Amino acid sequence: MTNHVHLLVTPPDERACALLMRDLGRSYASYFNRRYRKMGNLWEHPFRSCLVESAAYVLACHRYIELNPVRARMVDAPLNHPWSSYTGNAALRRDELLTPHPEYLALGLTDASRSRTYQQWLGEPDDPGFLTRVREATGGGYPLVGEQLKSHLEQAGVRLEPSKPGRKRSDESDTEVETGPLALVQEDP
Repeated sequence: MTNHVHLLVTPPDERACALLMRDLGRSYASYFNRRYRKMGNLWEHPFRSCLVESAAYVLACHRYIELNPVRARMVDAPLNHPWSSYTGNAALRRDELLTPHPEYLALGLTDASRSRTYQQWLGEPDDPGFLTRVREATGGGYPLVGEQLKSHLEQAGVRLEPSKPGRKRSDESDTEVETGPLALVQEDP
């Protein structure tokens, strides 16, 4: 995108995404500042992210990312965006940076059938409800998870949606629990 990046990653542990973004910020900002003789922060805001779990949400995030340049009217098809992972995911070219997620692999028994399914699936209309949910979750750091994990997280006191604006009453708690993300959508607006 012209002003942000989307990543869908499966980290080896709960700290990996934050460390990746920290190291990327340090190394790329240093390179950029040296190259263009600038100083200071490169990014306007810190990265935003959300935990993503379940087949439906992982694949929907693939779709969200691949179609974002189309929705922004930068290109007429995901194939035409030079920074897209679409050509790798649709098996139109080999991309060493992509590691297929198990949910992606479940789209078909062969590379050819996965490619066909993926291309057909991206040709279907967007679900406006999901677009809203993924943007709210990413902006607020809320998880996009299936019912089983949602129940577990609720019992642990993790916030799963925006709370009411204003101060909390003294009897309300806001417990944070580290859960070890399965996949993460990240943006830097």
